[in-house]
Amino acid sequence: MLVAGSDERGRAATEDAAVMAAVFAENGAIDVFSTDDPDEGEAFIAARRFAIPAVESKGALLLEDVGVPLPALGELVTGIARIAEERNLMISVIAHAGDGNTHPLLVYDPADAAMLERAHLAYGEIMDLAVGLGGTITGEHGVGRLKRPWLAGYLGPDVLALNQRIKQALDPQGILNPGSAI
Repeated sequence: MLVAGSDERGRAATEDAAVMAAVFAENGAIDVFSTDDPDEGEAFIAARRFAIPAVESKGALLLEDVGVPLPALGELVTGIARIAEERNLMISVIAHAGDGNTHPLLVYDPADAAMLERAHLAYGEIMDLAVGLGGTITGEHGVGRLKRPWLAGYLGPDVLALNQRIKQALDPQGILNPGSAI
């Protein structure tokens, strides 16, 4: 499902919607719905809010947060689908497509050690894919503890060392966000 909107008003918004609907249809959309009713539009947006809980009902999640330049977005989504197939995993992609920010959701069964291992491998492959496409491993959230193993490879040793020196200067006792990567 792709939800798109226009920041325009009146006739310009209607024209934007028509262009978007045509582009969706030309690129294989199964159904295209358009509205100028604010309540109906909010219902479309609400459907996106239910996406993560819907996927979460399938199992435990590893939630990704990678971003790429807009021209690479299609290649990222296609690459994630390939990774899902190769790793025999369900991976749903929820995104803020307008800015290239994506949230691949890797579904796994925590009781299945082999599946958990495949999910972690896929997690790293998705980050490598995003970086290879000129993107980032932190689309809108921080590194956190889960992405820590990939941080040095993403930033490089010089940038990582600089960040650690800045943290040391601002937090010499290590009391701000203890145990964090930077």
